[in-house]
Amino acid sequence: MPQITLRVLDGADRGRVFEGLAAPVTIGREEGNTVQLNDDRVSRFHIKIQEDHDQLVLTDLESTNGTKVNGEDINLRILRFGDMITVGRSVLLFGSRDQIANRLASLRSREGEGTLNPRDGSGPPSSAMDFELNWNDDADLQATLQSRSPPPLPERLTPGQAAQLSELIEYLHTRLRQLLKSVEVDAKSEQVQIDFAQWQTLVDLQARLAEYLRRIGDPDN
Repeated sequence: MPQITLRVLDGADRGRVFEGLAAPVTIGREEGNTVQLNDDRVSRFHIKIQEDHDQLVLTDLESTNGTKVNGEDINLRILRFGDMITVGRSVLLFGSRDQIANRLASLRSREGEGTLNPRDGSGPPSSAMDFELNWNDDADLQATLQSRSPPPLPERLTPGQAAQLSELIEYLHTRLRQLLKSVEVDAKSEQVQIDFAQWQTLVDLQARLAEYLRRIGDPDN
């Protein structure tokens, strides 16, 4: 498992870099955390990053003000290089420059756009890579590298867990298929229309997904 690097992009500790960290890592306001932040909106022990099945998992430790990853409220999240973690008023970027650049190169390679390798000079110069990844101080935080490919299915599932996951995906697939069949396409304007009842079904589906995410991230509640 690679060492953990966290760069503070915004907040009272802006500009600080925490690197060479080994999991597990805790982040909070209190002494005793691996990363201590000077932010009164950060809980004493706010989040934890730990290794599980060769992946790094972020868990919100029932913080008062919650945690966001890439702008989304989360309780539990697999971290990927380039992810932005928001705790209180502080925004942290997960990963070193090389780790994020290599992830971007891997994503592009899978999408058939060619590879970028900042180490061997086959890609653009470092200044271009910095621009693309928005490493300047005035960059829009939401423009930092985001995932452009769907996450992989979980591994090492028991047969029962695999059956449950399959049933859940089948349910969502069936609902979405019904919604797609109800869409009317206007060839001239290249717009689609959906009636109000189906729209409500779509909203209900999003609500169900939100409930699933909540129950997975916080099973005790």
